[in-house]
Amino acid sequence: MRIVLFLLTNLAVMAVLLLTTKLLGLDHTMGSGYSSLFGFALLIGMGGSLFSLFISKWMAKKSMGVRIVDPKDIHDKEIQWLYQKVSEISYKAGIKTPEFGIYEGTPNAFATGWNKNDALVAVSTGLMQVMSHDEIEGVLAHEIGHVANGDMVTLSLIQGVINALVIFLARIVGNIVDKAVFKSRNGYGIGYYAAVFIAEMVLGVLASIIVMWFSRYREFRADEASAHLVGTHKMVAALQRLQSLKDNPPLPKEMAAFGISGGGVMELFSSHPPLQKRIENLLK
Repeated sequence: MRIVLFLLTNLAVMAVLLLTTKLLGLDHTMGSGYSSLFGFALLIGMGGSLFSLFISKWMAKKSMGVRIVDPKDIHDKEIQWLYQKVSEISYKAGIKTPEFGIYEGTPNAFATGWNKNDALVAVSTGLMQVMSHDEIEGVLAHEIGHVANGDMVTLSLIQGVINALVIFLARIVGNIVDKAVFKSRNGYGIGYYAAVFIAEMVLGVLASIIVMWFSRYREFRADEASAHLVGTHKMVAALQRLQSLKDNPPLPKEMAAFGISGGGVMELFSSHPPLQKRIENLLK
């Protein structure tokens, strides 16, 4: 249902944009290529995002080297405890127990998957080494909160809408610039390709700000879900533990938005809010 609603939203956004450009007379600048551009933007922008979503579990396992835990073949007591907690918290959240895995790395965790009942939750060996059981439980509940909220689907589909808009607008700008500045008759000369390249760069940066804003917003929601599922003190303790760790590298770029810990130099382009803000939000 979430996918259907966002596909309809994407179509509605593009329809409004199509109508606006027609009312402004911009469709005449593109000539016969206007309609095909509309379809191209939808196909590439939305299609690429959905494809990434559907292969997200496979990509995460391969890129992060995740070892999936088989619940019927667990010999380590710590891993047994972890899987049991994942199962218990998932049941409380009203979702099917996700696949659970472990990967080598610094303290972190992530969740991914196209469906809340077909997801993957993984924790790093570094996290298992430095966190107490209460802190780990807070992290697991945070990731399961992402799954239960459908955050992976929503983020991917928002990215798809943004991608389609960037593709569509960049090519309209390119056509206008090529005709107005380079005096091209059909608007598809060398100026078009140069302008499209620059417009995609600029619009892409602006688009990433929107996507990262939503990513930060959903981190607050996942923190609150964790507090609801296992207790505020456990989630706060986990964040405080992460805060105390120095030089803790984030997840690789392609997985950064799905982790418990992340961020960047510029908060505006960060997938995660500062840890202190997350702690303050929970304490409120």
